Amino acid sequence: MKLIWLGHGSFRLETGDKVLLIDPWLTGNPVMPEDRHDEATDGVTMILLTHAHFDHVADVLPLAKKYSVPVIGQFDLMSHWGEAEGIETIGMNKGGTVDLGDVTVSMVKAEHSSTFGTPEGLKAAGSEVGYMIGAEGRMIYFSGDTDVMADMDWFADYYKPDIGILSAGGHFTMSMKAAAYAARRYFNFDTVIPGHYKTFPLLEQSAEVLIEELPDVKVIEPVLLEAIEL
Repeated sequence: MKLIWLGHGSFRLETGDKVLLIDPWLTGNPVMPEDRHDEATDGVTMILLTHAHFDHVADVLPLAKKYSVPVIGQFDLMSHWGEAEGIETIGMNKGGTVDLGDVTVSMVKAEHSSTFGTPEGLKAAGSEVGYMIGAEGRMIYFSGDTDVMADMDWFADYYKPDIGILSAGGHFTMSMKAAAYAARRYFNFDTVIPGHYKTFPLLEQSAEVLIEELPDVKVIEPVLLEAIEL
């Protein structure tokens, strides 16, 4: 199983014959060169979306249409897109699990917001979520944009994730210190990979604090478009 960082909070997960893009934001992403967009998305079989903020959703519809692949996301937005955009969607809600054969995707709560701008003003777009992704005998917790939550306690107990992909850039999500606290207090990860950082000066630029505060965990700082073997 390979995990590839596409910059910011966007990732590509390759497992078996499946290629999942999670919150793909390529267009306008300051750390993603335009001439590498096709490399980032080639072979995609499915898209996962955590919420509707521009830095997560901007490329979801164009990619779904270009590659004719389904989008998994929160029911309200997926139902709207299925009707209005004519794309294939799998709408689910928190507590639900989709069985994709050799991959399972379970939707869990996140603590953030999910809106987008329109000519008529700001609109809500379902609710923000995270995912538990089971594949190849591993369980990945993809936090999405979130603060630390007491719900993480039962997430860990019930799903038992051994890999954490944690939004940890601060300001809009957990900071590196807060992500380390969550990992230490609630989870038993053997591997943690930070995301949603480095993109803008406003966000944290290094995972040094995360590494220092989780000495017994393998913390991997992702490098753009370089595969991490899980």
